[in-house]
Amino acid sequence: MSDNEHPSHSQQPEGRARRVIFGSQHDRIMQRLRGLDPDLAAQIQDFAYDTVYDSSPLDLKTQELIACALLVSLGSPPELRTHLRGALNAGATEEEVRGALIMCVPYLGFPRAVAGFEVLKSYMDAQETKKG
Repeated sequence: MSDNEHPSHSQQPEGRARRVIFGSQHDRIMQRLRGLDPDLAAQIQDFAYDTVYDSSPLDLKTQELIACALLVSLGSPPELRTHLRGALNAGATEEEVRGALIMCVPYLGFPRAVAGFEVLKSYMDAQETKKG
């Protein structure tokens, strides 16, 4: 990988990863997090997204596919939905997301993978409803 493929943190616009991942839901998600706890929201924004994501040598699509698999392992459906949408917003195809979820089977078992696919199906069904 060259430096041109993955700009360093100092070359990235602040909050770029967060804005891509959250997409049109950015303001709603940040408002929800601030409603839970303003300090928690600030830490999530500043550390998880504006530091970890924006400074990673991995491209955003890859980071999001990893995040999806990790969230399946944790059994966190609301966060998984956010990051499934984030993976798609970052350029992953539905097939690539499904591939990341299938990778959960040998490591996490069928129940967790099935739960992940249920979140994906629910999200994709909602997207189809919006189109139709």
